[in-house]
Order: sequence, then C-alpha cells, then structure tokens
Amino acid sequence: DANKDTATEHVQRYANGSNGSNGSAPNGLSVNGVNEEPINECICDESLTKLVHIKSSTDQDIIRLIGQYLRVLGLNRTVDQLIQESGCRLDHPSAAKFQTYVMNGEWAQAESALCELNPLLDSPKALTKMKFLLLEQKYMENIEESKCVEALNCLRHELTPLKYNTARVHQLSRFLMCNTSEELRKISSWEGKGMPSRIKLMEKLQSFLPPTVMLPPRRLLTLLCQAVDLQKDRCPYHNFTTDAGLDSVNLLVDHVCSREDFPSESIQILTDHCDEVWFCRFSNDGTKLATGSKDSTLMIWDVDPETLRLKHKHTFEGHSYGVSYLAWSPDDNYLIACGPDDCSDLWVWNVQSGELRVKVSHSPEDSLTTCSWHKDGKKFVTGGQRGQFYQCDLDGNVIDTWEGVRVQCLCFRKDGKTVLAADTHQRIRGYNFDELSDFNVIREDNSIMSFTVDDSGRLALINVASQGVHLWDLEDKILLRKFQGVTQGYYTIHSCFGGVNQVFVASGSEDNKIYIWHLKREKPISVLTGHSRTVNCVSWNPKYPQLIASASDDATVRIWGPTPDRSQSAASVSMASSPNLLSTRAMDSNHSSPSTSIKVVKP
Repeated sequence: DANKDTATEHVQRYANGSNGSNGSAPNGLSVNGVNEEPINECICDESLTKLVHIKSSTDQDIIRLIGQYLRVLGLNRTVDQLIQESGCRLDHPSAAKFQTYVMNGEWAQAESALCELNPLLDSPKALTKMKFLLLEQKYMENIEESKCVEALNCLRHELTPLKYNTARVHQLSRFLMCNTSEELRKISSWEGKGMPSRIKLMEKLQSFLPPTVMLPPRRLLTLLCQAVDLQKDRCPYHNFTTDAGLDSVNLLVDHVCSREDFPSESIQILTDHCDEVWFCRFSNDGTKLATGSKDSTLMIWDVDPETLRLKHKHTFEGHSYGVSYLAWSPDDNYLIACGPDDCSDLWVWNVQSGELRVKVSHSPEDSLTTCSWHKDGKKFVTGGQRGQFYQCDLDGNVIDTWEGVRVQCLCFRKDGKTVLAADTHQRIRGYNFDELSDFNVIREDNSIMSFTVDDSGRLALINVASQGVHLWDLEDKILLRKFQGVTQGYYTIHSCFGGVNQVFVASGSEDNKIYIWHLKREKPISVLTGHSRTVNCVSWNPKYPQLIASASDDATVRIWGPTPDRSQSAASVSMASSPNLLSTRAMDSNHSSPSTSIKVVKP
C-alpha cells in the first residue's frame, strides 16, 4: 500500500480537523497527544516534569482544545509536554487507536477497534452506521485498485448483511462496472484512495463519537468563529461583509463597529424634482436609483461605485398624476411606474434605452397604484383600491384578473405562483392565479398602508395606520416585533429591509425623520434628521449596504452614508464582497378571465 508510506505523517498532522489523525501510530508516535498506554505511563521522569492535577472539567476541556490546535500546527513536542504536565489526554485511547487504523487504511483492525468503542457510543444504531461508512470506504478503495473479487465480497458479505441504507448499497453495486479510476471518481464524486477521502471519512465517523471520547474536528476554531459571529450579531452597527474568516479579526479585543461607519449622515441631496417626492428605490444590482414625484416625472440616477455619489441619467415625463410607486424588473432592464389613487394608467419604461415600452390603460375608472414583477421578468401583477387586480405580460396585455379585490400593496412570491396582496380589510391574503385559489395569511388591527418582503420571502415589514412598523413571520403567521419611535398616521409610507444579510429595517415617518432598527431590537438604533417634511419612502442599497436613499414631501431625495472620511473605505469593502448577503380558504370574490379588451398605448 503506497499510501501507508506517508500515512504516519498525515496521521500526526490531522488532529481532528487538519491533515492527520487523532490516535496513536503503530510505530509509537503520539498522535494528537494520545499513546496506546495510559497517560500516567507517558511521564518518563517525574523529577523533570511535575504533574499538575487539573480537577476542573472546564480546565481539562480547555487543555484538550489547546492541545488539539497545537497538534494541527505541528507542535507535537509541545503537546506531549502539555499532556505529561497536565495529566489530560486529548482523546480516549480506543478512539485514538481507531483513528490511526482508519487513516492507515487498515480496515480489519479499524473494524475491531470500532467494536471496542461500542460501549462508549451514545446511540445503539451508531455502531451500524459507523461500520457502514467504514466498509463503504474499504469497498471503494478495492474497486479503485481493481480488486474486484475483494470488493464483491465486501459488498455481499459485509455491507449487505448490515441491512442498512439499501438504496446506497444498490448504488455502490453499480460502481463495479467502472473501467477506470477516473470514471469511478467522476460517477461517485469520491476523491479516491488516499488521505483526503480518509480524512473526510474520519470526520463523518467522529460525528457519532461523544466529545468526551474524541474531540470534534477543529473544535477551538469552531468556538472562536462562533464567538466572533455572536459578537457581530450583537453589534448594533455591524454592516460589513468579509470572507477572510478569523484572519481579518483581532481575537485580543471584542468586536465593536463604530456608528461613524453606519449610514448616519446626509452625504448628498438630490434637488432635481420640483414637487413632493413620493417614492424611491434602488435597482436590484444597486447601481441605479429611481425616484418618482408629484411633479409628473420619474428620474433615474447612476451610483458611482468609487465615490458612492449619484449622477442623473434619465428623466421620464408624462405621468400627469405623479409617480407614487416603482418596481424594477428582476434583470433591472425595465421599470414600472404607478400613480396615486386617481391614476388609471401604468407605464413600463426601458431603463437601458430610456424609451417607453408600453403604457397600459384599461378603463378610466381603474386605479393602478401598485405592482410587482414575476421572478421571470416576463409578467407582473398590478391593482388598486377601486377593485382592480390584473396579471399582465410585458406588453401590457391582461393575462388574468381577479374581480372585486381592493388592493393596497402587492408582492409576487418567489414560488412564482402566489401573489401577496394587502386589501382594505386590514389583511394580507395569498392569491394563486394558476389554481384559482386564495387564502388568508395575516391580519392587522388597523389598515395596512404598505408592506415589503425580505429576500428570504419569510419576513414581512408592514406599515400599519396609526400604529407604525410591524415585523411578521409569514410562514408561522405570527407578529414578531412592533418597532418603536416612528410616527405613522394614514399617509402611505414605504419601509424597507437592508444592510448586510438584511438585518436592519428602515422607515420614513410623518415627523420628518428616518428610523433605523436592528431586526432583533424594537427601539431604533439610529434616527436620521434633515428632511423638513414627511419622509414617504426609504430604500437601502442592496450592493452598497452603507447607502440609504429617502424621498420626502420637501421635494428632495437624500442619500445617507457613513461620515465622509469613512465612505471611501466602506465602498471598497462592499465592492470586495457584495452582501448576501425563514390557511383558511375564504374567497373574496369570483376569479374570472377578462372579457373586455385592454387599451395599450405604445410609443
């Protein structure tokens, strides 16, 4: 076995999560601090090494964690000294021996050692599962070495009698037909015989062993990562994404983000609109901002990736009633513009060319005030408070309609089938145009003025008349949070999720302020002042999480970011790693297909 020549080296380095083993090698080398003999016999000369009795179980655990990590670094003599002086072994001798056999590919000895571990296992079925994994590796290595007879015997007389995971046994049997090692590895997605596959096997086997018997892989690093993640989670202003792991973290101090790195200052004021600005929304890729105003215009702005300043790109005119709602298509090529309650028209603009694709007009009695795109970008839904609820294609043709539903706000779910609609009965209901069904989702005590759903599709942020901003879990249908501070009367205010992993919530307010909360806190972590009239809408940039846009009745759009001397460095962090980033049937009305033709005005 050519792999045995280097097995001992890997065994010493693996140490439960690196490149070696957790046990003792046959040649007498200590592996992960464990020898075959009891630990007291490891002390060769007590006059040179004074044994310290560690009584605390916590201290013993810490010593084991340190020893495991030092072994990964290759500091074997240091680990041996630590074991001798403390009297603490890293792993149970039987477990260490078992791991050595596995890493060396000595399957008969490994199976025998596994039987010795049986009394230490937590689950009665664990022995069978571990034995299956062990024999599976043995079977695969036999096939790779063209030992077909040995592989067949393993399959028939060892794996099959276990009567475990029959489907996998059938799958394994097909691998006997592979002609080459390359074909075997490709079909089975297996690394092949050697240390990489045995390390993965050992990690699977370790999941069945109690930590008192064998330390889980990379345990100290896991604890440190958990500690750092917890500190970030509890940090109210943490709004950066980094992929460098612990290398980018100073473990000697607690994690603290400065408020100066958070969007807390007005870094740009857009004054191109000449009347109340009712809506604003960043594109899905974060490179553009759309703003709609009472002045009958819709404006498009480009975001400079280096300075994070916005520059005017397009002005779309002709919205005689003003623009009160906007929706970007999934690919950001198109933008739908809706007007207020008196508006019966809807515009679909081509953002790239700056041209109007289609103007939709069904009836002068309609009120098309809200809309939402299907995930494929080829159709959308729209509606209003006068009882219109349409599903249209990209050319504005009505595909389907739901009569008598008075819609306040809409959202197409990611399943591509269900549309969430807030109606005038203080409810959000689900409508399935394919199955012609509808159902209750949640109900509020007061009118729902607007709502938005996070990227997961599970959380909904709802602006409720005279009550403020509420956070709901749409799957469990429970109210999670009532955010404090905001002034919400009966004006339509649009709030949003935002920041890295969308852990923040922002909303405008009738007291001319912007309120920002962490998802886990009801009290605001930041209140932004600068507007002189009601803030109607807030949008958080999905690509640059340190940018927020707000639209106000004072005819301005404000861009909020970190303090000026920090915004440049914040931009570089965002560019390096973009943020990633959880019924009762009651029909409102009869579902029907439209019998009247739609009026489509094309440029």
